[in-house]
Amino acid sequence: MGWLYVIIAGSFEVLGVIGMNRISRKKNFVSILVLILGFVCSFSFLSLAMQSLSMGTAYAVWTGIGTVGGVLVGMFFYGESRDWKRILFMAMVVAAAIGLKVIS
Repeated sequence: MGWLYVIIAGSFEVLGVIGMNRISRKKNFVSILVLILGFVCSFSFLSLAMQSLSMGTAYAVWTGIGTVGGVLVGMFFYGESRDWKRILFMAMVVAAAIGLKVIS
């Protein structure tokens, strides 16, 4: 169950990052709500994940999901660069997360 919680936590982390981007573009109640809801839910599910996963593994996978998710959202929705080097390094982050799952 811990792995499911860390995936959910990472997904909410991406939502929080979307909220940060929305606030930087236009400050309104909905943007602030998305930011707060995203990060509160993210930390809550990360806390649940750490009850059955080691802190280092849960945190590393959570940040990996947030990093890759944030980059993908930027690429697909905000017109950020789709350079092959960015994709290569995202693949490395994903490979590291998979490696942590395999050994734990």
